[in-house]
Amino acid sequence: MDGRLAVLFFVVGLTDMQINDCKMGCLARSPAQQAISLSFGDVIFQEKSIGQEAYVRYDMGTAFGPFQPAVGLSVTDSNDVWVGLGATHTTRFWERPSGVGGYAQLHFMPGVYVQGSGPDLGHDLEFRSGAEIGYQAKSGLRMGLSFDHRSNGGISPVNPGMETLQLRVSVPLN
Repeated sequence: MDGRLAVLFFVVGLTDMQINDCKMGCLARSPAQQAISLSFGDVIFQEKSIGQEAYVRYDMGTAFGPFQPAVGLSVTDSNDVWVGLGATHTTRFWERPSGVGGYAQLHFMPGVYVQGSGPDLGHDLEFRSGAEIGYQAKSGLRMGLSFDHRSNGGISPVNPGMETLQLRVSVPLN
């Protein structure tokens, strides 16, 4: 996997911004659903499962156009740590008036990677980009399957990348 998820995030987000937000200000500030997300799943390095990861993310209560700021922290069972700040973009589909329905979410988050006994990703700066698809309950609780990729985007000659496949639960805060 390479930077395709990051490119997808920007293409979809900027297209959505042009279609839905630019009439009122492309990056106009608006309220958004705050949430804490917890994820647990498989770490994949060079197409092999190498361990498990726990990931927590806070989606802030403000959006700028279609982009909602978020901060995340993950730890693997080999004591690798990643912490980052970026944005998410969520698309709702087959939504019912009650708020129940499906969603797809993309994210892009630059962050710092501290290697434990896991793989050398080539740089302290690692970009995390990913996609999630899931179900949102009437309460706003979300359950989804998430896939993401981390790499340094070629800023270092060593850039093997790492993926995670996780189950995520997002709990609304407001």
